[in-house]
Amino acid sequence: MSSPNTIDSDTILDAAYDLLRNVGLQRVTMADVARKAEVSRATLYRRFGSVREVIAALATREWSAIVSETPFATMGHPVRPLLVDAIVELVGRIRVHPLLRNIIDLDPNFLLPYLLHRKGANANQQLELLHAALKIGHADGSIRDDDVHMQANSVLLNAWSFTLTGPVLVNENDGTGPQLEALDGQLRLLLDRYLAP
Repeated sequence: MSSPNTIDSDTILDAAYDLLRNVGLQRVTMADVARKAEVSRATLYRRFGSVREVIAALATREWSAIVSETPFATMGHPVRPLLVDAIVELVGRIRVHPLLRNIIDLDPNFLLPYLLHRKGANANQQLELLHAALKIGHADGSIRDDDVHMQANSVLLNAWSFTLTGPVLVNENDGTGPQLEALDGQLRLLLDRYLAP
């Protein structure tokens, strides 16, 4: 067993992800994660206080990877159509991500604190990216000038609803299918009109 300072967090998160896919969130224990990652339980507990904290860190890593592959950082001009396309792409990619599908199918209660009580690291990261893009859109005139924080919150709320609730409303619960593609077209229209000057 290694010391907590020499263990790569990705080793722990990879182990947790493997367990999550094989046995489901409700059946994963800290002992399972420690064994799979080949670290002591004491080492694991020095990094994470619970399985929920491990899975939250895993979700942050996975969503951050998707966001980093979405062209938020390379916005050209005008910003509005590029931002709208990036958001719709992000919604579609997160919606079908195996981690989200697993959580929704096996332990949807995991999501409730982030929907009802507090923002998580993912929300904060996404809001920062939206703030930056919206400010550029204000400056280039392609986005309606308004309170950037409220605009970002409104955009993110819409994106989340299309990610999490969209599949239920169109009866495509696996996150894919022509009805969801059509719904994403509506999201694109909704965001474009909301942000337009």
